[in-house]
Amino acid sequence: MTKKRVLCFGDSYTWGYIPGTNHERFSEDVRFPRVLQAVLGSNFEVIEEGLNSRTLVSEDERPGKEGRNGSQYLIPCLDSHDPVDLVVLMLGTAELKDVYQNSSQEIGNLLEEHFVRVILNRKSQFKDEYPQVLIISLPVIDETTPYAAERYLGGTDKIKQLRQIYEDIAKTNRCHFVDASTLAVGVDGVHLTKESHIKLAKILSEKIKPIKW
Repeated sequence: MTKKRVLCFGDSYTWGYIPGTNHERFSEDVRFPRVLQAVLGSNFEVIEEGLNSRTLVSEDERPGKEGRNGSQYLIPCLDSHDPVDLVVLMLGTAELKDVYQNSSQEIGNLLEEHFVRVILNRKSQFKDEYPQVLIISLPVIDETTPYAAERYLGGTDKIKQLRQIYEDIAKTNRCHFVDASTLAVGVDGVHLTKESHIKLAKILSEKIKPIKW
């Protein structure tokens, strides 16, 4: 049996940023893509493609943050990992930073135009098939923490609105959808806790296993 290839494309959530640290990363037994691999088993190959501060289309002007525009890397990423059967898409939080001044609807539009539709229309170079997409809604930011308050002014309300926007995008484009809005974030008010990573992996596995390929 040929393994189903699952590409997890995202930002610091997918990368496994430990809340409250200076860019420390959870180990393989915690990060949700690696736990997902363990739960799905040998019939699947899960590929990690997480990058801290990855945006949808915005350019991060901070020194050392080159290449954060996810839309520019998406097609090369799809082609380098081709064939890809499913893309697990968890993006949009970095685009919510107040420095970019995006509304929830604008973020939804960017996700749909530059990611969902691009992925669905990127035919494999090796077989007559296109990837499926699974959209993950975002954990709710806690602006009462200094870390979140400094970066995400108004982000709590916007991210709550994005949950329905992302679900609607999934329905419109016949994608799979997982709601991560209830998952707990850590002491910085943004990044997922260890327990949330493991819980998300299990939720994803339950959604992925029944997919008809």
